[in-house]
Amino acid sequence: MPSPRALIAEDEPLLAEALRLELARAWPALEIAATVGDGHSAVRRALELRPDVLWFDIRMPGLGGLEAALELADAWPLDLAPFPALVFVTAYDQYAVQAFEAQALDYLLKPVQGTRLLKTVRKIQAALAGRAARPPYAGGEGPHAPPRSEADLQALLEQLRGLVQGGGTALSGAADRPQPHRTAETGPLSVIQASSGARIHFVPVADVLVFEAADKYVRVLTAQQEYLIRTPLKELAAQLEPHDFWQIHRGTLVRATAIASVERDEAGRLHLHLRERSERLPVSRLHAHRFKPM
Repeated sequence: MPSPRALIAEDEPLLAEALRLELARAWPALEIAATVGDGHSAVRRALELRPDVLWFDIRMPGLGGLEAALELADAWPLDLAPFPALVFVTAYDQYAVQAFEAQALDYLLKPVQGTRLLKTVRKIQAALAGRAARPPYAGGEGPHAPPRSEADLQALLEQLRGLVQGGGTALSGAADRPQPHRTAETGPLSVIQASSGARIHFVPVADVLVFEAADKYVRVLTAQQEYLIRTPLKELAAQLEPHDFWQIHRGTLVRATAIASVERDEAGRLHLHLRERSERLPVSRLHAHRFKPM
């Protein structure tokens, strides 16, 4: 087998170096392909390098380890490489142990102890060595088995989502960051103001079927028209009724009542068909759980 590669995401340089040194002792053949200090960089570099193992610190600036793992699993190109083995590193002991073990996600406590790290390393080595021989995910493969199929990644996303919903955002530091919101005084957005040349169009939100991020703009689609606005999608989403508009992709919000059907392609990915438009909209792994038979 070629030498396995790893990515370390840790915002404290001394702790990142300490983990690297402990890994060099426990797993000399492991190549540290990159070390980054924030969640956004972790996602970007992991997609570029496609390492075999990820060591994600839970609390990082901008994007915590849990959030970064969710974003990465959502965007991972399974046709190019299996998803890496994922280990979280956290300074939070009792809560972390209960939370991660409840979701069968692997973790290490800071400061990283050599004996505990060696135990994790051996399990990951066994999982990587046997990855090619295992059949696609059928459940019960354990926390160290790197996902290799859509079913694998969906299972991982459910585990991560369960941890986040169980309070993991506070663990990752997301609760410390200001969140967009609308006030009781302003209420939900009712009209979109979209400029076109010297004219401003007033588009009732009730007519909008899709909001879709496109470069520096957001496309606003009604049954017959398309408009462009500069308001970021995340800011728009905070002003809309969440029961009316469903997020189906990082860059797409769809009116729930505008969805006609959903289909699964040969690779297992979902796509939506709308009632009043011809677009076929992809559903990301992160949001596929919305579409289950009642």
